[in-house]
Amino acid sequence: MDRTFTATPLPYGLVHWLILGGILAAAVLFAFAIRKTDERRLLRLLFVFGVCMLAAEAWKQWFVIRYIYRGARSMWFFPWQLCSMAMYCSALAPFLKGKAQDAALVFLCTFSMIGAVFALLFPEDMMRPQILLFCHSFLYHAVMLLEGLIAIRVLRIRGKVQFYPALLLYLGMAAVAEIVNTVSHFVADSIGNEANMFYITPFYPSTQPVFSSIAAHAGIAVEIAVYLGTIALGAFGLFLLEFKLHRKKTA
Repeated sequence: MDRTFTATPLPYGLVHWLILGGILAAAVLFAFAIRKTDERRLLRLLFVFGVCMLAAEAWKQWFVIRYIYRGARSMWFFPWQLCSMAMYCSALAPFLKGKAQDAALVFLCTFSMIGAVFALLFPEDMMRPQILLFCHSFLYHAVMLLEGLIAIRVLRIRGKVQFYPALLLYLGMAAVAEIVNTVSHFVADSIGNEANMFYITPFYPSTQPVFSSIAAHAGIAVEIAVYLGTIALGAFGLFLLEFKLHRKKTA
């Protein structure tokens, strides 16, 4: 179960590029396959993906406790990262109504897709020596992209879509992440590694190149605000590309 690579694949090595190529090809074929699928079936498919991701997450939690931490406690893998939100949104979206459902769908095709793309392009944390955990990480983020494509298709069928409900959902998720980070920091002695959900812990500066400089010069609070704002701005830009510019083109 915990078999490891003889030599762990490296970011931007041959294995990484082959994986990226395969995921890109799968996404293109998937987008073509669902282009005429009706909304009801798309939401069902989204639910199936969400349930599969939740099951995979449950397996991962068991795996890391048994094989990574060997029974010790840790909050590092707590399932509330930005990329974790995809499994909750996709599993719940078919049961939501009105703006709540729109918020989940817009989140999937903007914030979630940004998270997936950046994780796949900068996969240092996914390049783990355990073969199954390595495969889980890349498959999970590939499914995130497919869910985003489903969400785009559903929302284009409906025609009207707004960004701000998804923004509020994102900010609420970030607030919960910060609560988890804060609580885990003060009980770290009893849980082992503390959490850094959304990578916005208020206790340590970011390790990311640009944002670490912001933290050093302006403080962690400013760095967190800029980080969250950058993601939101990127999600809004993607929203415009997916819907506003697409609508003008088709018109």
